[in-house]
Amino acid sequence: MASAVLGDLSSTSALAAGNLRQAQGKSIGVFTSGGDSQGMNAAVRAVVRMGIHVGFRVYYIHEGYQGMVDGADNIKEATWTSVSGIIQQGGTVIGSARCQDFRERAGRLKAAANLVKLGISNLVVIGGDGSLTGANCFRQEWAGLLEELEKKGEITAEQSKNCSHLNIVGMVGSIDNDFCGTDMTIGCDTALHRIMESVDAITTTAQSHQRTFVMEVMGRHCGYLALVTALACGADWLFIPEWPPEADWEDHMCRRLSELRTAGSRLGIVIMAEGAIDQKGSAITSNRVKEIISTRLGHDTRVTVLGHVQRGGNPSAFDRVLGCRMGAEAVLALLEAKPDTPACVVSLDGNQAVRVNLMECVERTQQVAAAMKKGNFENCVSLRGRSFRNNLEIYKILSHVKPPNNPQQSPVVVRRLSRCSVDGATNSFSPPVTSTSNRCPVPAKRPRWSADDNNPLKTGFECEHVFNIGIMNVGAPAAGMNAAVRSAVRTAILNGHQPYAIYEGFEGLAEGRLKKLNWMDVGGWVGSGGAKLGAKRTQPAKLGLPQIASKFKEFNLSALIIIGGFEAYDSVLQLAEARPQYKEFCIPMVVIPCTISNNVPGTEFSLGTDTALNAITDICDRIKQSASGTKRRVFVVETMGGYCGYLATLAGLAGGADAAYIFEERFGMRDLQTDVEHLAKKMVEGVERGLILRNEKCNENYTTDFIYQLYCEEGKGIFSARKNVLGHMQQGGCPSPFDRNLGTKLAAKSVAFLAEKMHNNYKEEGGRVVVECNEEDTACLIGLNRRTVQFSPVTHIKSQTDFQDDTLTRTVSIEEAEEFSMTTTLTPVTHLKAWSDFKHRLPREQWWLKLRPLLRILAKHESVYEVEGTEASIE
Repeated sequence: MASAVLGDLSSTSALAAGNLRQAQGKSIGVFTSGGDSQGMNAAVRAVVRMGIHVGFRVYYIHEGYQGMVDGADNIKEATWTSVSGIIQQGGTVIGSARCQDFRERAGRLKAAANLVKLGISNLVVIGGDGSLTGANCFRQEWAGLLEELEKKGEITAEQSKNCSHLNIVGMVGSIDNDFCGTDMTIGCDTALHRIMESVDAITTTAQSHQRTFVMEVMGRHCGYLALVTALACGADWLFIPEWPPEADWEDHMCRRLSELRTAGSRLGIVIMAEGAIDQKGSAITSNRVKEIISTRLGHDTRVTVLGHVQRGGNPSAFDRVLGCRMGAEAVLALLEAKPDTPACVVSLDGNQAVRVNLMECVERTQQVAAAMKKGNFENCVSLRGRSFRNNLEIYKILSHVKPPNNPQQSPVVVRRLSRCSVDGATNSFSPPVTSTSNRCPVPAKRPRWSADDNNPLKTGFECEHVFNIGIMNVGAPAAGMNAAVRSAVRTAILNGHQPYAIYEGFEGLAEGRLKKLNWMDVGGWVGSGGAKLGAKRTQPAKLGLPQIASKFKEFNLSALIIIGGFEAYDSVLQLAEARPQYKEFCIPMVVIPCTISNNVPGTEFSLGTDTALNAITDICDRIKQSASGTKRRVFVVETMGGYCGYLATLAGLAGGADAAYIFEERFGMRDLQTDVEHLAKKMVEGVERGLILRNEKCNENYTTDFIYQLYCEEGKGIFSARKNVLGHMQQGGCPSPFDRNLGTKLAAKSVAFLAEKMHNNYKEEGGRVVVECNEEDTACLIGLNRRTVQFSPVTHIKSQTDFQDDTLTRTVSIEEAEEFSMTTTLTPVTHLKAWSDFKHRLPREQWWLKLRPLLRILAKHESVYEVEGTEASIE
């Protein structure tokens, strides 16, 4: 999530000296098995460096289980410098291979002998469910294998005693994201990046020639990649194995594509997983889909099968940080393990690393396959987890609805949606009701969509009016803004309301620059960078609240969505506080946080942050490559973020930086001198490059120029230095898959929230229908906190950002872990003010600061890292 890089080091205890001593004399073996995935190298690097940091000897096991069976040079001791420079590499540098020998007891006997002779009794397995199942089987047989080896004289009694039990910790490396028990597997986010790059490229040529493209992505038994891709690109049709189309899907698909072409769309995009099937379990191939479209519609249709390109390329920032965090947590899990500790897998539950019983996860994953085989597709979707279900529901809502007949007009289209299937076959609508005036039309029957724990856009039927919803951007442009606007517009139309685009923020509102938007007006917006509505920082108080209030009344705005950063939050706060003086502001309002700085109170993640983080990481990769070519060179790189050090810290972790200077963590000359000495020592040890990141406002005296000059002077004769100021390139580019999906989902949930508030607070006044509400919980900021999507009243942030968790490490089930997740909650907003630093535009609590020690440890600084993982079980 993105991750988006998710993470909250909620934890229990710092590494104590006693725990460090427990690792002395012990060894860890780390290997990758099964299919490769981007981010595996980041995990290997973290295991090696965290392992050495706490006192383990760490061994690479090359070529997976085959290397374990063959032994000899396939098992080598790792050093700190041996993993230098691998974090940005795709694939796995220690190799991966399928191993038939390990399936037999004789092969496992050889593997055990090779491990025991090196004193390895702890294994970190990075792979899929097959690799993890094999590791658990190995663990269960361990005692018997050692007894047999000792009887044969292949190992001594002392060696057997020293390695009397085998502890296993797994990490899931798979681009398919098909493992139950974790929100994201290592490599999935990068695969989505590769897919979206291809979709974006194909979209341009498809528009030029008015073509329809059928794009096949990986996912033989799991449709996650196809589903998220469809949501991120606004695909016109989707095939996934978990939710096969209706029996007459061919007719419905052709009708859908024909309607879109008639409405003005110049292209069609069909996304399908390679394992797509129909209701009877028969395969649906991309070529078959192409033939149906070409024959029935006459569309120029092409097929693109992406194949193994999805596995390739450098890992995304998310996968790098995920690999770092999981690798470090795996080592700490082994450090704490006892002889009877069951094998666990380090998983991601929202923004927290958890340890889940390995076999419980494997069994849950196998249940999905069993449900699919039996044709129980509802259960199949349910077993995939709440996030998968929500993605599917929102995709169905936004994509499989007939657009207005006349895209040149801006009608309010009111439909009654009984059930929306993934193929659109069961859509049923009431006749459209149109309105061309700014005033609310005659009451109409319309669906009521409300926030719900299981379905974010649950429908019901109420007698309501058609209301005007204003949508604007406030602040600096950030990737994901347009995706949020598109989602808000279409969800508002589905709710029977009229969305209004407010151009150039409050300045545009003051000038009356409003325009009605219809369904097709926002077609193709989901993948566009920048801000199509424009974005201004000007806040309402500066323009004059009376003028803003008059415009609210003139356009009869009944609700407001503001997409933006700290300025957007502050603007809603100003309007909410002015409600006693201006009743025009007594309408429901929502802030969708969208800024690359990630500095908005009430949420842990803002739209645009993930895209900016990937841009910085990519640039740092190129800079490091330059440094490697020139040898013994240190680069000082300045990032954006205002006073917030999120980008510098997370980019430092993803880019393998040596240090990241931020405002939130004070530093002085002694710290700078220590870092210079660290880099000098690093050069001597053979790593002939260095990377230093500096947040743009970390210190008014220790500027980028000052730090650069300091490194130049102090590094004379040892290394040279260069500086780079990245500037506004961090704000540009197409949004990442994470930002596209996050913007889509947050906006859909926001409209559902507004619709409910408008329904509960409208009245007749002076011959017209108005909405009037003054409660705290009607002016909200929607945010992601831990694993929960929250509407946070600005003044109640303390209750929503209590990131400390002093509970002891424990085991919870997958079901229990899901209870932490994706529940939409509504909390009054006005309390955010007490938890905001308005001078520096920062929240007073920031979860990511707990990642700082990990950054320094992996850069070989002395630091203390807090245990992150909560142990979890299925039940």
